Amino acid sequence: MYYDNPMMDGNGWGLGGLALMIVWFVLICGMIFLAARLFSAHRHGSSDQLSPLDIAKERYAKGEIKKDEFDQIKATLS
Repeated sequence: MYYDNPMMDGNGWGLGGLALMIVWFVLICGMIFLAARLFSAHRHGSSDQLSPLDIAKERYAKGEIKKDEFDQIKATLS
């Protein structure tokens, strides 16, 4: 069945379908952008507020660096 609709170009998309595709594209890109900012802020948020000495203390407590490395970092920062 064929209806004579000026908004349709014959394959069912027309101007309305194109506009809807653009809206969905913008929405999906916006959600990806917001998710990336959220995860980036969550990952880097706590280390931005710590001093270098606090970071060295945490690394020493976790066993990532040895005592002599910690002492060297501490002396360098003092």
